[in-house]
Amino acid sequence: MQEFQANAGQAKQVVIIGGGPSGLTAGYELTAAEIPVTVLEKHAIVGGIARTESYKGFLFDMGGHRFFSKSEAVNNFWDKLLSDRFLVRPRQSRIYYRGKFFDYPLRAVNAFRNLGLIETCLIMLSCLRWKAFPHKQEKTFEQWVTNRFGRRLYKIFFESYTEKVWGISCSELSADWAAQRIKGLSLKTAVLTALGKKDKGIKTLIESFKYPEKGPGMMWEEVASRITSNEGELCLNANVTGIHRVGNKILSIESGGSDSQGCCVNVGTHFISSMPLSELVLKMDPPAPEKVRFAADQLCYRDFLTVCLIVDIPHVFSDNWIYIHDSNVKVGRVQNYKNWSPEMVPEEGQSSLGLEYFCNEGDGMPPKVDPPL
Repeated sequence: MQEFQANAGQAKQVVIIGGGPSGLTAGYELTAAEIPVTVLEKHAIVGGIARTESYKGFLFDMGGHRFFSKSEAVNNFWDKLLSDRFLVRPRQSRIYYRGKFFDYPLRAVNAFRNLGLIETCLIMLSCLRWKAFPHKQEKTFEQWVTNRFGRRLYKIFFESYTEKVWGISCSELSADWAAQRIKGLSLKTAVLTALGKKDKGIKTLIESFKYPEKGPGMMWEEVASRITSNEGELCLNANVTGIHRVGNKILSIESGGSDSQGCCVNVGTHFISSMPLSELVLKMDPPAPEKVRFAADQLCYRDFLTVCLIVDIPHVFSDNWIYIHDSNVKVGRVQNYKNWSPEMVPEEGQSSLGLEYFCNEGDGMPPKVDPPL
């Protein structure tokens, strides 16, 4: 929010809004440099969307956060903080489509058996047709994927799930997102992978990953612990209610907690925010210009609900997660937490599942829970 510099001789005091990965990482680096920090987190636990929730001894990961990075700096960071607490997990996931399960990454025999000879031939013809006569412009997700995989394969393995995740048609979704999310994946690499020749550099095709033994929340709980041990301050249940400014300079952050905590004014020389931009602008005092507030109010984000189920079955299925490519049901993905880490489930004879529903704020709830697979 504010440039990190102070007048000569002025003591720095940094206030950070948000106790998720970005806010906590900033807090950790600053306290390591012996700069005073206060982190404000509106929830009772840290981690943001990468937190781990607990219920009756069961641990639930909000989204299924596998750890895999090509960045040496990132790997070194976590090796230093939590190296002995990571498990190396085999990756197994499948796609549920038309009542059948497809291995993902695709495997030739499995895909051919499920699709059949005729459908396989039609997919190959579609790929050749779009390679020969591609969309001249790639403005949308649909155009980008179709040019690389053919329209038939796009309809089977990309369209339904992507539209569930984003809530809009693939013809409205930018091609930039496809280029980033499916970077490096092509028809050639998909075919080679299906035939057993893996490219370990493509993150969507990796066969193993690291995972904290008690979920990703323990990563950020450790970072939070390092901040407080370095004399930084972490305030939980601290919902930001006002951002006080003079011109373009922030003076203080007002936060409110429970009735017993009351209101707190956090004065600083520098401020960092990881809260949604729309909320940030609308909490400014005095208010931002009307045009800025209007623009911020138009921003929206895609959210999701996780329905967590505890079942008295020791082994439900062997996958870490299953993608649901079926437009007839609202659920988008099913997590099997026990297969991420056995520490996520307290009883050997039980399992826990997470059913993910992608949604916008204000969407109606489904009239009934989707039937089990």
